[in-house]
Amino acid sequence: MKMVKNLLVSVILSSMLGFSSLATAAQVNVNKASAEEISDNLSGIGMVKAQRIVEYCQENSCVKPEDLMNVKGVGVKTIEKNRDNLKFSESM
Repeated sequence: MKMVKNLLVSVILSSMLGFSSLATAAQVNVNKASAEEISDNLSGIGMVKAQRIVEYCQENSCVKPEDLMNVKGVGVKTIEKNRDNLKFSESM
């Protein structure tokens, strides 16, 4: 019985930690963010893709989510997953 209780507590705590990490995703200004900030805060974007986004947005100021589809590896699904966390302003 104690083993079941411990397992249940572990599952509940794991779930709570998972939900809290989803809730803390921050908005990212892709024209100003570092590759690490992009990778850490956007779903489905690793460091390689994040670096491509940084380079693209430095050369071409991005003004809307669809602009990122010009970056290799970023498509409609990636944009839709991250639309609420994408922010755009003029580059530095």
